[in-house]
Amino acid sequence: MRDAPLLIRRAAEMRAFWEAAGGKTAFVPTMGALHEGHLSLVRRARELAGKNGTLAVSVFVNRLQFGPGEDFGEYPRGLDSDLAKLRGLADVVFAPDEAEMYPEPQAFGISLPPVYGELEGKFRPGFFQGVAAAVCKLFGIIAADVAVFGAKDFQQARMIRAMARQFNFRTRIEVAPTAREPDGLAMSSRNAYLSAEERREAPQLHAELSRATAAILAGDDFAGACARGAAALRTRGWSVDYFEARNAADLSAPDADAPAVILAAARLGKTRLIDNVEIPAL
Repeated sequence: MRDAPLLIRRAAEMRAFWEAAGGKTAFVPTMGALHEGHLSLVRRARELAGKNGTLAVSVFVNRLQFGPGEDFGEYPRGLDSDLAKLRGLADVVFAPDEAEMYPEPQAFGISLPPVYGELEGKFRPGFFQGVAAAVCKLFGIIAADVAVFGAKDFQQARMIRAMARQFNFRTRIEVAPTAREPDGLAMSSRNAYLSAEERREAPQLHAELSRATAAILAGDDFAGACARGAAALRTRGWSVDYFEARNAADLSAPDADAPAVILAAARLGKTRLIDNVEIPAL
């Protein structure tokens, strides 16, 4: 394991480095602006790779997953800071520019199941297609034994796991728990957009998810508990995109006999936050 990670910017160089890597290999894809949430994924990947294995982290802000009017231009960036945070953790950082990742217009894409046009897919059209394109490219360059993703992006993680399975990627997908601030707010690069007042309010998203979960575990129905959670957020000034319960395995309608998940996305001022809480079978 290196003290300071090797920085590689070219896909061909990264592929050559990776093909020569020995031992177990692990990979954490990110869009940079690393915080403790990312680093928790990196530490888990380090455990999976072992001291004698090789761990790669990618840093790439993927334009294809941003829709018109979204924050691609404003998304936090800071490669020097990211590299400093990865000292003693990652062996190599792959940080390509856009021309390296997309040397020609991305004319080919992946057809996704209808469920990925719901929830995040409904409010961010094209988002999952953009994620799928970038992940396929990255897995083609960095064919790791395991890649670690965060549970905060629950629908995205389910998509990547299913895609990896159906396309027979050699990379196993592990989903690590959501890292949270002491007040319950899910860690996210977009939390930096919050004003001081909004930051004090932001934990209410997780609080309402937790209340809805407790209500369901106490015998309330999924739809009613979620409707009350969404209404409580709107009363506090949030703009709610969705607050819904789904089957945790395939994101179909929830069933009390199977594990479920409540997923929510809401705007607080100009900042859009997402979160979820999983529910065991009742």
